Amino acid sequence: MDLAVIIPALNERQALPGLIEEIDRACEPLKKSWEILVVDDGSTDKTFEMIEDLARTNDRVRAIRLRRNFGKSAALAVGFDATDADVVITIDGDGQDDPADIPLLLGEIDDGKDLVSGWKRDRQDPISRRWASKWFNWFTAKTSGVAMHDMNCGFKAYRGECARSIDVYGEMHRFMPVLASQQGWKVAEVPVNHRAREHGKSRFGLERYFRGGLDLITVSFLGRYQYRPLHLFGGAGTGLTILGALILVYLTIVKIGGEPIGDRPLLFLGVLLIVVGIQLLTLGLLGQMLVLTRREVAGPDLERGRIDRVLEPHAEGAASANSTSPAHGQEPHGQEPDGAPAGAVESG
Repeated sequence: MDLAVIIPALNERQALPGLIEEIDRACEPLKKSWEILVVDDGSTDKTFEMIEDLARTNDRVRAIRLRRNFGKSAALAVGFDATDADVVITIDGDGQDDPADIPLLLGEIDDGKDLVSGWKRDRQDPISRRWASKWFNWFTAKTSGVAMHDMNCGFKAYRGECARSIDVYGEMHRFMPVLASQQGWKVAEVPVNHRAREHGKSRFGLERYFRGGLDLITVSFLGRYQYRPLHLFGGAGTGLTILGALILVYLTIVKIGGEPIGDRPLLFLGVLLIVVGIQLLTLGLLGQMLVLTRREVAGPDLERGRIDRVLEPHAEGAASANSTSPAHGQEPHGQEPDGAPAGAVESG
């Protein structure tokens, strides 16, 4: 399958028929095989029954119904796992994104990008959502180092291996470009058309930006210290321990000089800093042991998942053309210990 269009949907019974028709019109001229996969995230308005009716007349339509509303991240994870398409498009089921922009996203994939995110430059939403989104995207870009104007746009194109390599859970769908970049995938964004909502109403409030801030802390931590937790906790613990030791050395000198120190708050501060510092060091060591255990369980697949290209020589000694597939048929996944992109590897 060349192309899969995944639609996570929750109570979008009215919007989906027109959206699917637009997707068919946009994909028809592409000369590619494609499918439309609707992931019903626990709808209560008979969305799945409507998709069943559509599938009887459109053999490109597939659907998966989740047992209950698990959230958009879970719906995307199910969709990614259910397709082996070379390229995956995700588009929200509310009809605000324009499927006519699908060729625009695919053009960036053809140019070598692994994830292309839409940028709703002229966003048709209330001003409160526009300003909250603008602040959130600015803060996310500064914190993550991935410069994008619209990180949370649901209209994206992925190279198939990229989509299936990202572990998306909770509400991490907001940070797909960051997660992909941390694994070494090439990300980009293009302006796309955004339309006013015609059916239903938005189920996202301003509180999602607060939750998103907490998720951003998680993403930043995992991206930088997933494989080296001792560098974070050990560094902080060492600093606190040294500071506490210096305080106690100072108080020892004061005590030798004949002054009492038993009732000084500085004494308790010095002891507290040393205790907390040792605890952080211990936490870092335990984290490092868990990382080692994970690597032993994953085995060589963890290292193979970081490979971008392998250059192999011909039998007669001339170098062959490189392959974009990882060694031993493994799909790219994981990331470098320091979050840096994986480079080309030459062998032979």
